[in-house]
Amino acid sequence: MSDVTLLLAAVERGESQAAEELLPLVYDELRHLATTRMAGEAPGQTLQPTALVHEAWLRLVNQKDPGWNNRVHFFRAAALAMRRILVDNARSKASLKGGQRTERLNIDDLDLAAAPPDDRILMIDEALGWLETHDPECARIVTLRFFGGFTIPEIARAQGASERTIARQWAYAKACLFQFIREDPGA
Repeated sequence: MSDVTLLLAAVERGESQAAEELLPLVYDELRHLATTRMAGEAPGQTLQPTALVHEAWLRLVNQKDPGWNNRVHFFRAAALAMRRILVDNARSKASLKGGQRTERLNIDDLDLAAAPPDDRILMIDEALGWLETHDPECARIVTLRFFGGFTIPEIARAQGASERTIARQWAYAKACLFQFIREDPGA
């Protein structure tokens, strides 16, 4: 068993010093996940990768019963926590936009096909919620790819599946999400 797995078990048992020992071991990987995810965001974001890591860490260690089986399960939970943080941040920004003074724009000057990054996160989150009810395995792959920044080979190793299988599931999930977004009247 790795040090991380042993410390995860200790955190689950409620040993307070275990969380302090665990953070230095997983921080670089969490920072990499956050940096990868934030790289696709619009410039001038108020949420930085370090803040995303810290917020995700607080959510992870403050769970009553995290139930992490191993390192892979922990990083899957971290990717999900980052997803929730990014979605909450996007919703907050969207609600602020609603109260701002409106301005007239010429529709010919707008590119309607390109959704702003925050709207895109909300759209993907809604579609991902739909996918979770129809194909939970594909939804996990989307969460790891989109919100966790994992590559196909990394997901394959984590899931104990072949890269080809994960690539097929990723392609299928993208097609399902695209279809959902295209058909969604609210999108």
